[in-house]
Amino acid sequence: QVQLVESGGGLVQVGGSLRLSCAASASIFSLNFMGWYRQTPGKQRELVAVISSGGFTNYADSVKGRFTISTDIAKNTVYLQMNSLKAEDTAVYLCNVNKNGIPSWGQGTQVTVSS
Repeated sequence: QVQLVESGGGLVQVGGSLRLSCAASASIFSLNFMGWYRQTPGKQRELVAVISSGGFTNYADSVKGRFTISTDIAKNTVYLQMNSLKAEDTAVYLCNVNKNGIPSWGQGTQVTVSS
């Protein structure tokens, strides 16, 4: 299993920005997908953004044009740049990677957007 360490969450006002980081214990080249999910109480976990080892990206409709997922190969890290944040973006954000069909999850980082 791949170990993941997330950082970058916090409290921000509506319209602000945050960047989440997720450092993996394995080389990005060995991972099939890296992505970010979010979860709020009483709701299903939602895919926010995903990037493949080939660099292809996909986003939830609700964040398209505002969020950007990227990787730093040298640091084995995936980032989620979040701009123009809305109150409804408030959630626990979890990093997820898939290696040979086996998923691994980070511990989650809280993002709170205040109006």
